[in-house]
Amino acid sequence: MLYGARTSLRRDARRNRDAIVEAASEVLCGRGGVSLMPEIARRAGVALATLYRHFPDRQALTAAVIGHQLHRLEEAAAASTERPDAFRSLLRTVLHRLIEMRSLVVFAEGLESGARRRYERRMVTAFTQPLRRAQDLGYVRRDLVPGDLLLLFAMVRGIAGAGEDTAAARAAADRSIDLMLDGVFRGRHAP
Repeated sequence: MLYGARTSLRRDARRNRDAIVEAASEVLCGRGGVSLMPEIARRAGVALATLYRHFPDRQALTAAVIGHQLHRLEEAAAASTERPDAFRSLLRTVLHRLIEMRSLVVFAEGLESGARRRYERRMVTAFTQPLRRAQDLGYVRRDLVPGDLLLLFAMVRGIAGAGEDTAAARAAADRSIDLMLDGVFRGRHAP
């Protein structure tokens, strides 16, 4: 084996890593704010040493969770490319996920600017094709550019994080999502 060459994970190691990332997603994206490594290991069904073998610290694990969530977004966006009428639903789902993942979003905002911009680029890139297709068929206003979606995401994050009352924050965010989407889309039906 060459020094520095990445080796692929054995099947059981890959399974453990995937279970850890899923458990960390639940913990970091869920309510309650529990973010202890032992809790994540317990939920993943692995020993704490196994967790640390895959992820040496919380920052590495959180980066993996962000990558996992972005991968899920990319898959959902790619699937909606062939269904431009589903773009509104996709965008609504993503905006709601931003509210659900408040603690993870706060962590991501604290990352160094280069890493944060890479994650933002991945989000914009994931939406570019579905957005263009929805625009071509008249579902979405023509002057919206993919980068504008970051503005929508920032607005929802700001509204959702404005208060301590989670239910009120969700209600305000839902209202703002409806208002924003009404501004983005041309109407209920394509021409």
